[in-house]
Amino acid sequence: MSARAPLLAALLTPLCLLSVQLGAAAAALLSFGIFLACVGANPLGVFADMWSGAFGSSFSVQNALSRAAPLMLTALCTALPARAGLVIIGNEAALLLGGLAAATTSMLLPPTAAAGLALTAMLTAGLAAGALWIALSGALRQHRGINETISSLLLFYVGLSLFRHLVEGPLRDPASLNKPSTPPLSDAHMLGSIAGTDVHYGILFGLVACIVSYVLMQRTSFGFAARVVGGNLKTARLMGLPVNSLCLGVCALGGGAAGLAGAIEVTAVHGSANATLYAGLGFSGILVAFVARQHPLGILPVAVLLGGIQASGGLLQRRHGLPDAAVEVFKGLLFIVILASESYVGRALAWAERKQSEWRERAASATLPLTAASGQAQAAGGAE
Repeated sequence: MSARAPLLAALLTPLCLLSVQLGAAAAALLSFGIFLACVGANPLGVFADMWSGAFGSSFSVQNALSRAAPLMLTALCTALPARAGLVIIGNEAALLLGGLAAATTSMLLPPTAAAGLALTAMLTAGLAAGALWIALSGALRQHRGINETISSLLLFYVGLSLFRHLVEGPLRDPASLNKPSTPPLSDAHMLGSIAGTDVHYGILFGLVACIVSYVLMQRTSFGFAARVVGGNLKTARLMGLPVNSLCLGVCALGGGAAGLAGAIEVTAVHGSANATLYAGLGFSGILVAFVARQHPLGILPVAVLLGGIQASGGLLQRRHGLPDAAVEVFKGLLFIVILASESYVGRALAWAERKQSEWRERAASATLPLTAASGQAQAAGGAE
C-alpha cells in the first residue's frame, strides 16, 4: 500500500456518508425543479434567487443566521435523545411552552429588576419548561412503554392547545385586540443584537449549545453511557447502566434546548408570546437533525443552510410570484429524500468497511516479507 492508503482508509467512511447526503440533496433539488416547472416557474432562476436571498448579500447572511439560531437549538431536541435510541418529534411544543414561560416570567418580575437578572430568569424558565415537557415523553416511554415518537407528537397538540388557551385567555394583554398576545416585554428585557449586526445573540446560544452537546455526548461518561443505551439496550442493562435516568436525562437536555429557543424567540424577535411564535421552527429542527445525522456539530452548517432557504422565501414571492410557503415544499421533499436515502447509507458503510478490511489485509501481507527478510538478516549476522 502507498503511504497515503491509511489516510484514505480513515476518510472512506465519511466520504461515503457525504456522497449519500449530496446525492439525496441533488435528488431533492431535481424533484423541486420538476415541481417548479409544473407550476410555470423557471427552476434555474428560482435556484439562483434562493441562493441570492440566502447568502447573496450581507443583509441576506445576517437574516439567514438569525433564522438559523432557533433551528440549532430545536434540532438538538431530536439529536440528543436519538443518541439514546429515542425518536422525539415534539420540538414545536417545547419551543412554544418555552416562549410562553419566558413571557410569563417577565410578567412576574418587578419593573425594577436588573436587565441581566431578568433575562437570565426568562431564559432559564424557557429552558426548564421545554425540558419538563420532553422529559414527559421519555417518562411515558420508560415507565409505561408508550412509544416516544407517538407520545411526543400527541403532546405537541396538547402543548399547542395549552399555549393558545393561556395566550388568548388568562395571560392575554387587553390591548392586543386583533392579535392576542401576552403583555409586551420592556426594552430592558429584550435580548438585543450583536454589536454592528442585525443578528441577535441567539446565534451564540445555538453555537455554544451544539459545541457543549458534542463534548457531552462524545467526551464524557454520560455521553458514552447514552450511546451504549442507544446501541444495545440489553447490553446497557447487563452492564448495570441506569437506563431510565439516562433516557430521561437526554430528553430533558433536548427539550431544554428547544425551550431555550422559544425563550430566545420571545426575547429577541417577537417581544411577547403570540400566535406568530408557532411558525414551524420546531418541525424544521427535526429536518436539521436528520440531515445532520444527529451530530451536534453537523447541525451548525445544516441549520445555517436551512435558515438561508427560509430567508429566501420572500424573494421568491416577489420575483417569481410563488407563495412564501414554496420553500416549505422544498423542505418537505428534502426530508422525504433524506429518509429514503437511509437504506443507501447502510450499504455505503458496509462497502466502506469491506474496502478498509481489504486494505488492512494488503498492508499486513506487504509487511510480512519485510519482517521475514529482517529476521533472516539478523540470523545471518548472529551466525557470523
